[in-house]
Amino acid sequence: MVLFLSLGVVLPKILVPVLESNIYRYLSEPLKVIDSNFDKKLLNTEVAYIYVLDGDIKTSDNLSSVIKVNNIEELVNKMTDSHGKVVYNNKSYYYYVLESDHLKKIAFSNDNYVNKIKTAILSAIFPIVLGTFLLIGLILVLWSSIVVKKIDRLKNKIDNIDNPDFNHKIDFRADDEIRSLALAIEDMRISLISQEEYRNQMYQNISHDFKTPLTVIKSYIEAVEDNVEDSDEALKVIKQQTEKLDQKVHSLLYLNKLDYLKSLHIDIVPVDMNLIINEEVNKFKFVRDLKYVTFVDKKSKYYGTQEHWETILDNILSNFCRYAKTTIKITAKQNKLILYNDGENIADDLLEGIFTPFRKGIKGEFGLGLSIVKKTLNLIGYDIVIKNQKKGVVFIITKEASR
Repeated sequence: MVLFLSLGVVLPKILVPVLESNIYRYLSEPLKVIDSNFDKKLLNTEVAYIYVLDGDIKTSDNLSSVIKVNNIEELVNKMTDSHGKVVYNNKSYYYYVLESDHLKKIAFSNDNYVNKIKTAILSAIFPIVLGTFLLIGLILVLWSSIVVKKIDRLKNKIDNIDNPDFNHKIDFRADDEIRSLALAIEDMRISLISQEEYRNQMYQNISHDFKTPLTVIKSYIEAVEDNVEDSDEALKVIKQQTEKLDQKVHSLLYLNKLDYLKSLHIDIVPVDMNLIINEEVNKFKFVRDLKYVTFVDKKSKYYGTQEHWETILDNILSNFCRYAKTTIKITAKQNKLILYNDGENIADDLLEGIFTPFRKGIKGEFGLGLSIVKKTLNLIGYDIVIKNQKKGVVFIITKEASR
């Protein structure tokens, strides 16, 4: 409806200048060929002519049919320009004036021509517009119906996202935004299934990892109660297993803390890597009889916090102490941190996903250490890769490219 009203108001205003230009040309052409005798063959009932020669005014015979005028001189005086539009007795008239020496020739007509042309154009345009409008409306109705059906199917898919018996197959053939949304929902569903499976597996691994020391503690308590084990020896073993449990609980809490810290702003500042490495080596050099080789390029720069870097090196060196044969090397140069141990290579199937919490690792052990290393490094803008060497394993820590 608004479209039709707009056309009815705007289109005529656009057409009027064009039509007026045509009517001025229409009025001017006869003036070039007719003379004061007013050849009847050249006269048009819609166009009247006025001749003014030395003050004497002559008019064509059809003047009265074009305009009802009482004072012809008054009308002529209104036509001051070479062409234009005058209002006489509340009606509009178009005129064109041609002057030479003492002769002024005037052709003028009412606005019937302009009105007829406007009516004819609008009569031709409105059916086309109406048909186009109806066609577009029909297309929109059909398209809306299809979209509503697709959205309804997506809603059912979301409502049944955790229902394995629901048909989650996507068969939207049109490659549009709704199909992209459907694919995104399917990716999310698969991701949720994967996360659920991972969560269940992790709970099993945590249970297994915690159950072993608890079983040892329980068995030694029962052995003391049955007088088959010395209480001092039992207390020593119970203390060791309790410390293992405490360390596991601490690691688990720290891992959860890292997930929380992702949402907070952390001040990343320059750190003294030489100091941190020396302190870590002093901490671990008595754990096992291993050779430590360190090199720190003082021009290299490292960022984060001392606490985070201590946590990273604690977990890596703790891992190295279990697997290294004779030597651990730590090199800090070119803004990289390279840690090497001469232990056995890591199997390729273990390298993939080695940073996953509680994933079964080397010698069938479970742990959180490398997962803590990975998440802590990501938190301060670093990344880590593990590579097998001909002899030994190397951990390479570098600054993330995007940070």
